[in-house]
Amino acid sequence: MTPESPRHLPFFVYGTPRPGEVNHDLFLRGRTRAEDPARLTGAALYDGPGYPYAVEEPGGVVCGELVTALDEAYAELLGALDQLEEYRPGDPGRSLYLRVEREVLREADGAAVRAWVYLAAPAVAARLRERGKLIESGDWRNRR
Repeated sequence: MTPESPRHLPFFVYGTPRPGEVNHDLFLRGRTRAEDPARLTGAALYDGPGYPYAVEEPGGVVCGELVTALDEAYAELLGALDQLEEYRPGDPGRSLYLRVEREVLREADGAAVRAWVYLAAPAVAARLRERGKLIESGDWRNRR
């Protein structure tokens, strides 16, 4: 399986799994071969509380990292991140997030890369758009 395969994409992380955040060591340490600053366009970032949600929104930008898993750790990392993000494949009504394939821009060279992104599930996104706290910078680290 190649990294470009739809089933083996890098991950775009923008909240607690980012380097230096609480869930990075728990879920990503030792399972990645690259972590590069990147941006997701066409999305806005909302404060959870406790963790952020990306919501599709034209003109918005979310800052994060493009994480490439070690081949031997890919399946384990995919399952761990799905569990962390409370993503239940095939059951969007019970999921907090949906794992979707999107294009992100790597900061170092501006390259567009297809990646898995966890976006707020539809019901969660609707509530956030209505009464959520927008993180205007698009960067969860700069929310305060």
